[in-house]
Parts: sequence; structure tokens; C-alpha cells
Amino acid sequence: MMRRMFTACFLVLTLPALARQNDSLLIRAIADEILVNGKAYENLRVLTKQVGARLSGSPAMYKAEAWGKKTLEQSGAEKVWLQECMVPHWVRGGKDEAYIAGQPKNTPLDVLALGNSVGTGAKGVKAPVVLINSFDELEQRKDEVKGKIVFYNYKFNNKFVKTFNAYGDAGKYRGMGPSRAAKYGAVAVLVRSMSNAADNNPHTGSTVYNDSFPKIPAAAVGLQDADKLAALLNSNKSATVYLKTLANMLPDTIGHNVIGEWKGSEFPEQIITIGGHLDSWDPAEGAHDDGAGCVQSIEVLRALKAIGYKPKRTIRVVLFANEENGLRGGTKYAQEAKAKGEQHYFAMESDEGGFTPRGFGITATPEQLAKIRTWTPLFEPYGVFELEAGYGGADIGPLNQLFKTPLAGLEPDSQRYFDIHHARSDVFEAVNKRELELGAVNMAALIYLVDKYGL
Repeated sequence: MMRRMFTACFLVLTLPALARQNDSLLIRAIADEILVNGKAYENLRVLTKQVGARLSGSPAMYKAEAWGKKTLEQSGAEKVWLQECMVPHWVRGGKDEAYIAGQPKNTPLDVLALGNSVGTGAKGVKAPVVLINSFDELEQRKDEVKGKIVFYNYKFNNKFVKTFNAYGDAGKYRGMGPSRAAKYGAVAVLVRSMSNAADNNPHTGSTVYNDSFPKIPAAAVGLQDADKLAALLNSNKSATVYLKTLANMLPDTIGHNVIGEWKGSEFPEQIITIGGHLDSWDPAEGAHDDGAGCVQSIEVLRALKAIGYKPKRTIRVVLFANEENGLRGGTKYAQEAKAKGEQHYFAMESDEGGFTPRGFGITATPEQLAKIRTWTPLFEPYGVFELEAGYGGADIGPLNQLFKTPLAGLEPDSQRYFDIHHARSDVFEAVNKRELELGAVNMAALIYLVDKYGL
């Protein structure tokens, strides 16, 4: 009797440990597959070098969709399809130009038109500049703005260790700044780039016009040139700037989410989504934003298949359309899922670059988050220590809104991300192969644990 009781107690105590050991071994197999036989880096090379920049509505968007379909099929997806959605079709129209008018010569400014902005026309706009450091200052000086170019010189707050907090803080000047200046009669807007880089590359990104006010041209300025212009204006000297951009918004066109599916064996009706966005801004190759997230998501499926894993739940990889200037792909995916009565069990996104993974931001109930955090020791060998409440991601956000789906967003080290974000420097050469692969390892590990144990 005592022996049976001892045996029962021993099993109760050791079964969790054995399960944890088995999980550790399986995650080790995932890591070995990705780190030794990984395809993510080569897939990214093809996407960036053979397709390149792939702004929504552009010819390269369709090339990227074809690349995504082919790559998902080659990586083991059992079913691959294109999900149609209407996307914005904004075009830059040529090289953006700006300079500080001066004697005996003009001083050029490195600029990029903001996404969705209107153009100046071929003649450009030339007007005095008023330096504005905050929206509060805009309100105080609103009577000085009419007929001028407003220059928002709001800087990244370097006190934020996580640079996404600085981006969230500064981003309103790019998003709302043009319309708020137009309200008081400004003829154009220049915005300090959303970056803490040391170079002079301008960083584009979308703006959103308020239809109550005129639409005026808007462009981002490189940081060194922003400092130069601000120093001139702060010295109590006036400055006149010339801005020319041929940007134009065309009618919406047809784009597609690219979806690859692997059917679950026990609960096929429960869907786990993994994804990144396929579109990118036009100045560069979109390697970190978000080619990295796309190839990591595909690699999760490929690696799990390669080690012989059999998922309980259906796994879908989604390469989302039009995250950058409309979020049409993520919205369409969730809306169609709702219309079909699908069950969306969990969703993961990678859209913070292919840098060294540090953790996951989790959008879930306190109970679900507590369960996920018990898995932290399994991630620690691969550099991830933080499984915390946070931001899941833009493209999967609509799933949480419609289904209350728990979300996870991969959180790599953020210190270099905004050096290249939306800039000409976001190229394949800026991605480190090992960092990219480690991100995929941790993503695959979390998908495995959620699939095996549920939430």
C-alpha cells in the first residue's frame, strides 16, 4: 500500500518535469532545424532583391504576392490562396525635392513625401517657414501660420529605452500634423523624421487627412537637415523653403492577402494565425519592415513540418496586404473570418524587425497571460525573457476586436529599428541572419506550446 502511494506521489511530482523536458527537447529540435537548415534568410534575399519595394497598388505588390504564394507552397502549406481586398494606390510620382532658399546658393534638404499626401504640382511650393515644436505651440502661434510652411521639429524622446514608445509619442505629428496646420492656413508641412538615427536619411510613413480642412503637401526631413533648419530658425533668422513633390492618390485597386494553411489533427476548426505584412514603403527594400516578419512566419510552418510535428489546431500563415497606409488586409481577413463563422483561437505577428528577439507582447486575459508566462524558462535558452502584457500587432488587431482572440507580437531588441524604419536604409544587408533565425525559433516555440497546451 505504501509503495503504491509512493509511486503515485512520485508520478504526480515528476510528470510535469517530464513534460517540461519533452517540451525542451522538441523546441531544441525546432531550433536546430531553423539554425542549421533555415530558409528564412534566403527567402528574404529573394523578396528584397528580386521583388524589392512593394507599395500597395504598385506592380511590385503583385510580384510579391506571387512570391508569397510560391514560397508558402514550397514550405509545406497544404492549401494556399489569395484573399482579395481593395487597397489604396498612392504613388510618389518621382523624386521629392526641397531646399532652403538663400544667397548666393540654396541649401538642399533631404526629404520624402509622406504616404497618402498630396503633391505640390510641378511648380512646387515656396514659402516662409514657421518652426513648431509641439501641437501646444501650434495653438499658441496659430495666427502666424497662414500662407507658410509649418515645420514640426518634435524629437524622439531618448529617455524611452524601448524606442517604440518614442515612436508612439512622436508619430502624431506625421499622422495629424498636416491637417492641424492646414486648419490655420498653412500651405505645406515638413516633419522631423520619426527616428533617433545619426544619419540624414528621411523616414516616410502615412499621414491621415481630416476632410474638414484642405489637403496640403507634407514631407519628412532627414534629422541632420532638420537640425540645420531648426538652428537657422532658432537664431531669429527667417527662412524660406521650396518643396516639390509629385505625389498623388489614385483610385483604390485590387490587392490580396496571401494565405497558407496546415490543417489541425484534433481541433481543425480552431485557427492559429501567424503573419507579417507583405507591403512596404517605396524608398527601400522593406527588409526589416516587414520582409523579416513574412519570412519568419513562413519559417515557423516549414520548420514544424520538417521535424515531423502534427498540429492539433489549424495553422495559417498570412502575408497581409496594405498594413502601411490603410490596414486593409488585416481588416479584410478578420471580416471574412467573421462572415464565415470561423474560430480564431490565437494569432501572432512579427512586425518590429528582424533583430535579436527579446520577448513577446501579449494581448490576452490575465489567466491566459499567466499560463503563457509559465513557459518562460523554455524560451530563455534562445534569448527571450519577457512574456508580458503588450501590443500584439496591427494586422492581427482586428481579430481581437471581433473574436477576442489572444494575440502575441514578437518583440526584438528595438534600438536599431528606427534607424532604418521607412527609410532608404531598410535593405537586405541591414538584416543579420542569426538574429532573423532566432526570431523564427521563438515564434515557432510559442506556436507549438499554444497548440499543444491551449489557452
